[in-house]
Amino acid sequence: MTIDSGWEQSAAAWIRRIDEGESNRELLLDAVMLRLAGDVQGRRVLDAGCGEGRFCRMLAKEGAAVTGIDPTPLLTAAAHERHPGGEYALAMSERLPYATNSFDLVVSYVSLVDTPDYRGAIDEAARVLRPGGRFLIANLGFVSASPELGWARDEEGNRLYQRIDNYAGEHPHVLSWAGISILNWHRPLSYYMTALLGAGLELRAFEEPVPDNDSLRNDSRFEDWYRVPLFNVMLWRKPD
Repeated sequence: MTIDSGWEQSAAAWIRRIDEGESNRELLLDAVMLRLAGDVQGRRVLDAGCGEGRFCRMLAKEGAAVTGIDPTPLLTAAAHERHPGGEYALAMSERLPYATNSFDLVVSYVSLVDTPDYRGAIDEAARVLRPGGRFLIANLGFVSASPELGWARDEEGNRLYQRIDNYAGEHPHVLSWAGISILNWHRPLSYYMTALLGAGLELRAFEEPVPDNDSLRNDSRFEDWYRVPLFNVMLWRKPD
């Protein structure tokens, strides 16, 4: 049975959002992801779930030979158009059309939460990595468990604490913002860790990013980010 993720209907809105500026990525994730990616000059890199190719283009500027895959035709078409020098294909992370031991780095930039068969996607990433290759993952943090609950606030609207429920199991939920409405999957962190360890990968870094710019603490739009991390970022390595 095919699951309607909402990406076909949301692709145009997602591209507009990226073009307007996506603060979560620009202020929280990009610098961390590029730092942990390390020296990619001349390296073969796969972005699994590349969307319209934004992070592929960033890696290409650092000298990587990038390949991006995504199951949404409008997004891969946009990636081709915006980066003619890159290689982009319609494919699913759970069934990568590439040879074993063929990439130096695999990237999952907030895409495992969109993937029903996350175990298959992790196994495939491990398969296509060369020995000594790395798997770089940005993923939603534990607050994704209950997006409908959000922040508890006092009578003046000040944040008190993040409400959370139903953390301990796997379940889908719909995230909607800026004309985008997509199906995400909540999973406890232990589910991902178990799958990654089971794929034979070794953890090399784990971070829960907050902005480098400390002045944003006083901006009500970004206060959340310092109180409850929105994302986690992991770097895994395939043994030699």
